[in-house]
Amino acid sequence: MNVFLNYNNKRWRKYEIDFQKIANAVVGSMHKESEVSIILTDDKEIHALNLKYRNIDKPTNVLSFELGDDILLGDIYISLDTVIKEAREAKISVAEHTAHMVVHGILHLLGYDHLNDKEAKVMESKEIKILQKLGIKNPYEEDAFVCNSKECCPGNKFMSWLNKLNFRENSFWQYFTLAFLGFITSLGFAPFHMWWASLIGIAGAYKCLTRINNVGNLFKTFVKVLPFSFVYAVSMFWWVVNSIYVVPELTQQFAIWTLPALIGIGIFGGIIFALPFVVVLRIRTFPACRAFLFASAWVVVLWLREWLLTGFPWNPIANITMPFPVVANSMSLWGALGLSFIIIGLIASLVELLSNRKNKTTYISFFVFLVLLIVGSVYGYNNIKKSDNMGNATPVIRIVQPAQSATQKATHSRADALRNAEENVKMLMRLALPESEKVDLVVFPETSYPFVIMDGDYMPISDFMNKNIVVGSQYYSGGKMYNSMLISSENGSIDKIYSKSHLVPFGEYRPLGDIIPTPGQLASGQGAEIISLELNGRTLTFAPAICYEIIFSDSLVPRQTQPDAIINITNDTWFGRTPGTYQHLDMVRRYAIESGLPIIRANYSGISAFVSASGQIISALPIAQSGILDGFVWGAHMTPYRFIGRDGWMIVILLFSCICTISLYAKEKYKK
Repeated sequence: MNVFLNYNNKRWRKYEIDFQKIANAVVGSMHKESEVSIILTDDKEIHALNLKYRNIDKPTNVLSFELGDDILLGDIYISLDTVIKEAREAKISVAEHTAHMVVHGILHLLGYDHLNDKEAKVMESKEIKILQKLGIKNPYEEDAFVCNSKECCPGNKFMSWLNKLNFRENSFWQYFTLAFLGFITSLGFAPFHMWWASLIGIAGAYKCLTRINNVGNLFKTFVKVLPFSFVYAVSMFWWVVNSIYVVPELTQQFAIWTLPALIGIGIFGGIIFALPFVVVLRIRTFPACRAFLFASAWVVVLWLREWLLTGFPWNPIANITMPFPVVANSMSLWGALGLSFIIIGLIASLVELLSNRKNKTTYISFFVFLVLLIVGSVYGYNNIKKSDNMGNATPVIRIVQPAQSATQKATHSRADALRNAEENVKMLMRLALPESEKVDLVVFPETSYPFVIMDGDYMPISDFMNKNIVVGSQYYSGGKMYNSMLISSENGSIDKIYSKSHLVPFGEYRPLGDIIPTPGQLASGQGAEIISLELNGRTLTFAPAICYEIIFSDSLVPRQTQPDAIINITNDTWFGRTPGTYQHLDMVRRYAIESGLPIIRANYSGISAFVSASGQIISALPIAQSGILDGFVWGAHMTPYRFIGRDGWMIVILLFSCICTISLYAKEKYKK
């Protein structure tokens, strides 16, 4: 073994220690080509490392940082100050105690650990034999000065950190920690994609809350959870109020509602996201069963979010897997509901396992969720292969992204309104026109046509371009106003009108009447349908979706139909460069995976994109960039999730969870 020394504290040089000999005694004839770096330092540096990487506010004797490589094993930090102190107390030499630290550190790099009594016994036995070869007595005969608790190993930082969440119940630090965990949980989603932060946040909150003994009545239980769920809701959805500040006129009228809106988001979202924790706190059961209970409660809450008001199932925890396409594509099998169930179950069962290592049923619980993750990933890999089938590619489609600001579209008088509208139409045509002869269909975003359409009107843009177009506009019929998608043929005739059915509360309709003012009061359309277009001798069938209709799982494609794609027109101008714009795109990607359908997404000023049936972005226009995007999509196929449906999978998940819970409960009762 090759040993590289770094003297970060010069006081080490006066001690004559053969580090090479010690290392060779550990590895013997194995790992001859391996390398280890030993950093000889002091309490100050060790303290800083502990604080930075392990959240431990004190120095320790040795730290091992493994690299997971057979050649470059890792780094070992040894503090001279602590070694001198411990050697003096043990009445041994600094050299002897340092040798023990080196042996202990290298064994960690080789995979040995002391998480439990069995592992500690194996590791200590190994240390004793190695030290005997070096002529050093058994350090465990009397006082042991190498920390043999799990908190001293960087490889076990996670469990150490969880176990340190031991605040007095109802104390400030308990609520502060829960609030902080709620904040970091929100970082797993776009644009941050810090998936590990979401895992740590949920695991930490679960650990902190499930060991509370006195949960009190139902109201007090919610209060205990609310710091986590309130901050989580606000951290995820604060960007909604950004829409107030996009147009000066709206700002003047609605700015006063900013703080009430944020508080309302926190309270309403806080109650919703608190429910899974409240369920496991109120229903006392065995640890292994509790993991299934928590995961089931979480997906029930996700399912319910599809129905509250017009629904807002934003950011299912499954979306944190978007950086991992194989895992994310397991949603083609069981949807965001199923993948969220698995992720939450893995988190809870891992915490239960680490907290109750002597309980074998916690291992069974964790193993079940792990197997589900593996099965889903295997299916996800196959779904990606199916989505790559280019045999059913669509005609060439052009997406137009005007990228005008809301202020540019706003008008102040009737004369200005007419002039702006006419200029906007000319701008759209100029933008969409270059080399349009190569294109079969042109797709414009939501509300990009500035005039209100009525029955019998025609579309000048398609007539001018001599192209079939899809364009968003307001549509007035029967005394009602709709947010609609118009499909117009080459001669300008409007052949089909699809109107949005899932309206945005407080933006497009008043869920609370006139209590809270709302900019618009629109009527809703009839819901899902399939539209068929003849384009240069080829047929394109697609499911239309306007704006956030795309976030509603299993809602756009009628049963027993197989379109070529989904066309989603939207306008994220209201949310600018906030996380909401990026998360909206991830919701589009999620829908593509679940449905097995590629998506053509035209955004007024957000992220326009061609998205494959596996959720991958084929090509895209960035936020606030005006331009066109030509392309086509392929790979449409039926997925198990779309075949069974959202509600069907909800039943399957609950039945599976009940069976597992009852089986584990019976096993625990039998042991008693």
